[in-house]
Amino acid sequence: MILCCGEALIDMIAQPTVSGEQGFVPHSGGAIFNTAIALGRLGVQTGLLTGLSTDMFGQQLMASLQASHVATNQTIRSDRPTTLAFVQLQNGHATYSFVDENSAARMLQPEDMPDQLPGVSALCFGGISLACEPCADAYAALLERHGADRAVMLDPNIRPGFIKDQTRYRTRLNRMIAQADIIKVSDEDLDWIIPGTESHADKMPVLFQAGPTIVIVTKGGDGATGYLANGTEVSVPVQKAEVVDTVGAGDTFNAGVLARFSQAGHLNKKALRSLSADNLRAALEFGAQVAAITVARAGANPPWAHEI
Repeated sequence: MILCCGEALIDMIAQPTVSGEQGFVPHSGGAIFNTAIALGRLGVQTGLLTGLSTDMFGQQLMASLQASHVATNQTIRSDRPTTLAFVQLQNGHATYSFVDENSAARMLQPEDMPDQLPGVSALCFGGISLACEPCADAYAALLERHGADRAVMLDPNIRPGFIKDQTRYRTRLNRMIAQADIIKVSDEDLDWIIPGTESHADKMPVLFQAGPTIVIVTKGGDGATGYLANGTEVSVPVQKAEVVDTVGAGDTFNAGVLARFSQAGHLNKKALRSLSADNLRAALEFGAQVAAITVARAGANPPWAHEI
């Protein structure tokens, strides 16, 4: 099983009301939540570890997980409120305003993390949960406890507005990067992690020196490039789609990559260290294919396996 570890929240997406004024419609979301949903719909055994409220929105999130065949036995329930992300769409691109204080997802503590993860063969971390404390420390502790003998994917999805203490954040993120096998970053993420005018390829030795086996850089409309520690570089284009919005596109891309690695038997530390260029390309192409379907419809609505 792939265990996705991070926030589950409600995307409040703007939509005109019958009176013509703007309202907001609640959609289940969150970066890691979206990845878990996409994996479940692709037929990959997956679960979600998150803080989940018992309020009406938490019940909505739980129902969404169950409907997409995502295991919920690792969710940590509380009566704290659900995180809300108010989403504004401009030309199909999303900007967010978060209501997250004292939320069920944010207030997870390191001592809340499980001592055992039976049946879990891979871990996926990412999203705002890696920046917001105390849950950021909780997920870092989980990785420290359980990452050594499981394949680990990390997508920091860096949002500078969430970072209150940059030194503390960088220290924690660098420690997690050192424990991960697959790092997925956007081009903006990479330039934040490794500042400077060097090309992405020139920054790779610095990132690989930290510890990962594979680095994937997504570049919006310019596709994605995967790098292996041995110097291999593979690029794939985006797949053509009529873009409705980009909500959840990167999260779904991650699910496609993980699904292809899992289905091919490559989602373990040993196999990832010896991954071929062709196998990396196949995973990137599948991620792009899955993401193209997601951006062609409103909200984070990943495809089911039969739609691929």
